[in-house]
Amino acid sequence: MDIFDKCKEFHIANDLKKAGVYPYFQRVESAQGPEITIDGKKKIVVCSNNYLGLANHPKVIEASCAAAKQYGTSGTGSRFLNGTNDLHEKVERKFAKLIGKEDAILFTTGHQSNLGALSALIGKGEVFITDKLDHASIMDGCRLSLGGELARFRHNNMGDLERQLQRYEDKGKLIVVDGIFSMEGDITNLPEIVKLAKKYNARVYVDEAHSLGVLGENGAGTGPHFGLQKDVDVVMATASKSLASIGGFIAGDKVIVDYIKHSARSLIFTASLPPACVGAIDMAIDLMIAEPERRKTLLKTSQKMKDEFQRMGYDTNLAQSPIIPLTIGDDKIVFQMWKMLFDEGIFTSPVVTPAVPEGQAIIRTSFMATHTDDHLNLILEKFRKIGKELGVIKG
Repeated sequence: MDIFDKCKEFHIANDLKKAGVYPYFQRVESAQGPEITIDGKKKIVVCSNNYLGLANHPKVIEASCAAAKQYGTSGTGSRFLNGTNDLHEKVERKFAKLIGKEDAILFTTGHQSNLGALSALIGKGEVFITDKLDHASIMDGCRLSLGGELARFRHNNMGDLERQLQRYEDKGKLIVVDGIFSMEGDITNLPEIVKLAKKYNARVYVDEAHSLGVLGENGAGTGPHFGLQKDVDVVMATASKSLASIGGFIAGDKVIVDYIKHSARSLIFTASLPPACVGAIDMAIDLMIAEPERRKTLLKTSQKMKDEFQRMGYDTNLAQSPIIPLTIGDDKIVFQMWKMLFDEGIFTSPVVTPAVPEGQAIIRTSFMATHTDDHLNLILEKFRKIGKELGVIKG
């Protein structure tokens, strides 16, 4: 048997291309805003994680360019050796202050943050307890742990979480959850998680990838949103969404961060985040704090769109955030709907099995503070028209 047989037998992408509904790797020819250009045609973006609309903000671009001019284009090595500069450390202090933690470390990507921190924190005789709908990077980080066990509880089901905590009552435990879940758009039940963690002597790790910039005072995330940040032991957050760059933070007590800095393989054995990216993060944090109206507009827009989608007859599932999934059901209809919307100038994300359970395919929509009323009205018009044509909503 040849190891490349699986590659020769992979045909799903080509089948979608032949059917004219292949949605992936679209080549964008413009900056990432509420409108982009693909193949010379304007599209309204309803699938971006640019929640605060900062990815093409003039001040963020200027800060990114200034950092590149001062520090060059690369750190030329890992953070562990020669790749740390004073801008990395400045941004780490700024992020830690923002979310109310003693210290933070900046990884090159959000995925590497979860890989490094989770695999370092849990070892032999200890247990990860994760929500079944946690992000793939969380699951990857858990599986890289040397000897750690993995237990999973049904999504946001506190009874099932308690059952797992009881099962591992005598072991060291880390409860790991998303703040906002990336496909469902709902918020983790942090108040009950904290209560159970205290009851069963567990620690709490929250991935704020989609909640940073969206929830809490100054957009500081799920912990501040519930007034429970002191009860969250480790915070992870990406810079690739609200912070308009790339990278990932891990924050917590100094002793925890210091341990991760000297143990996380995905930090030690990869190149540091380029200065231009760090400069963008630096400015994005400042703007996020200085312009709270962005977050207020985002939340207002999200509520409006959820209400309007429901009024049309769409099932918005568990949505409580700028992520609003529309449950369509059949994979083929989702791909067809994606293409029809795309041809009408609306760029969305089709999500099918195995990313969601079979028969529960969705069109994932997500919104930005910079969507205008004209954008939103056109989005609704096209979803109404195409939903009726496909029989997804009533005519």
